[in-house]
Amino acid sequence: MSPSSTPAKALTIRILGRDYPIACPDDEREALLNSAEYLSTRMDAIQRGGKALGNERIAIMAALNITRELLDLQAQQAGTPTTTAPEVEQRLADLQRMIEATMASGDEPPSR
Repeated sequence: MSPSSTPAKALTIRILGRDYPIACPDDEREALLNSAEYLSTRMDAIQRGGKALGNERIAIMAALNITRELLDLQAQQAGTPTTTAPEVEQRLADLQRMIEATMASGDEPPSR
């Protein structure tokens, strides 16, 4: 939110059936509602994936997927094909596999 934004007012968003009150300026309300709907849709798709996951793990998976999309879009806008960043792609793939393996086993992720 920029300093010139209008004063924040309470707005309740719903993600995976849970309500979250968020302070949001009127001029950013529509963007926040769209973001919340997108996030909830992505999290719902992960939840329907068949694995019994907690909301925190679902949120992490959704965040990783959305971040990957963002990085791909930024690379495209910069005119850099996403394949020119193999280290980043490999790291994201490794993280994805590690998270999925941890979720499948029900264990906590290994500490670094």
